[in-house]
Amino acid sequence: MFKTLLKPQLMSINSATMSPASPLIELRQVYKIYESSAGKFTALKGVDLTIEHGEFVAIVGKSGSGKTTLINVLAGIDRPTSGEVIVAGEPVHRLDEGELAAWRGASLGIVFQFFQLLPTLTVLENVRLPMDFCNLFAPLEREQRARALLELVGLAEYADYLPSRLSGGQQQSAAIARALANDPKIILTDEPTGNLDSRTAEQVFGLLRSLAENGKTVIMVTHDDDLAARAKRVIALKDGEIVS
Repeated sequence: MFKTLLKPQLMSINSATMSPASPLIELRQVYKIYESSAGKFTALKGVDLTIEHGEFVAIVGKSGSGKTTLINVLAGIDRPTSGEVIVAGEPVHRLDEGELAAWRGASLGIVFQFFQLLPTLTVLENVRLPMDFCNLFAPLEREQRARALLELVGLAEYADYLPSRLSGGQQQSAAIARALANDPKIILTDEPTGNLDSRTAEQVFGLLRSLAENGKTVIMVTHDDDLAARAKRVIALKDGEIVS
C-alpha cells in the first residue's frame, strides 16, 4: 500500500490533513462554447459541481459528453465561456496565462492517456522536470525526490532508462510519479488506463486509489465502468450536463 512505500524523505508527499469546511473544487454554472466554421458547439452546459478534499472521483460518459472539457476547465487549460471555477479558494477563471501556468504547476498533477513523457529524457529526468520548471524545491533535493517517487511507484531500477524501454504500464506509473513531483493537492487523470491491458490497468488504478486514501484528491476520466464504480463517487456526463 501507499503508506508502506513512503520513505522518510517523502513524508511531505503524504499531505493528508483535516478537510476544511469549504470544498476543494467548485464549479458554478460553467458553460464552455467552442466556435468553428461549422458553428457553435456547447461542450459544457451550466455545470455545477463540488469536490471535497481527499475524494476519489470518476467522471464517465460517452465520447463527446464533455468529460475531457471538464478536466481541461478544472486545469485551466480551457477557459469557461461563463461561470466560475474555484480551486482551493483560487478563482482559476480569473487568472491570466502566466498566473495559470504557475498555479497549475504548483497545484495540479496531470496524468494523460498517452503518458506524454519526453522521449529524449530519462525516466528520472521526466519526473524531475516539474520541479525544475516550478523551482519549488532546492536543486539538490530534486533528484532525491524524483528517485524516491520512482521507488514509490515501483520504478526505481528504471530511473536511467529512456521511456521507450518501458512497458505501457511502467510509462503510466512514471507519469504518475511525475504528477506527484511538486506534491500537488489534486491529481487529474484523463483515461489513465485507456491504453493498458486489464491487469496493468488494475495496477495503475490501485496506485491512484492509494493516493486518494492518503490525502490526495484524484479525479479520473474513464470509459471503464467497472473501474469507475470503485471510485468514491461517480459523475456521469451527457451532452455537457451532469446527469447523475
